[in-house]
Amino acid sequence: MQRIRAITLDLDDTLWEIGPVIRRAEAKLWQWLAENYPLISTSFSATDVLDIRVSVMEEFADQQHDFRFMRKKVLERLAQESGYATDLVEPAFEVFDHARNDVELFPDVLSNLEALAENFQILALTNGNASLQKIGIDHLFHDSVTATDVGAAKPAREIFEVAIERSGYSAIEILHVGDHPETDIDGARAAGMQTAWMNRTGANWPDHLPQPDVVVTTVADLRSLLEAALLRRQEIK
Repeated sequence: MQRIRAITLDLDDTLWEIGPVIRRAEAKLWQWLAENYPLISTSFSATDVLDIRVSVMEEFADQQHDFRFMRKKVLERLAQESGYATDLVEPAFEVFDHARNDVELFPDVLSNLEALAENFQILALTNGNASLQKIGIDHLFHDSVTATDVGAAKPAREIFEVAIERSGYSAIEILHVGDHPETDIDGARAAGMQTAWMNRTGANWPDHLPQPDVVVTTVADLRSLLEAALLRRQEIK
């Protein structure tokens, strides 16, 4: 830990719980569609929409890393099959995106991220399409690396390599923090980074994967580990 100069942070389920956010965003989107394009809500059930999503994912397999693209394609199909013009796609997506970025940070996040940002470079590293600016925490981040930007999603090596390059540090000087054992931790380990598993739920580590370098349950835990390592590094100097 004494070598760490930068932190790459997963977002969804690491800094906030994503499940309720997506469910609320989809409910608001569906309500908006029902009010403005009622043939969609009367023509399609939740199962129908899921089938369309599966079809879109199969047709555009090379774009599966881009959640924004996929969701817009589903909206496009819903419009076309209901007899509406596809110009509804952008305003519909904005309804979803606004709600998707209305997140509630875990209580330990903000103050501890602010403290970490004073001593470490912090980069977001995410497969999702959360907007740090809309959420209001972009000032704490040096950069944001997304699957959409890179064209590859975690655990692909490419997305970690882009984050390493943008940080300006070597892989071993970067700690990747995330909640997913394979997508986050094993992917970062394979890219040569140090790893911290954010285990907020008391889950068991998968037996088939190498252990993370450290396990934390909150950003406060992460801060304590890194600040202690920073202090030891300064004492050695």
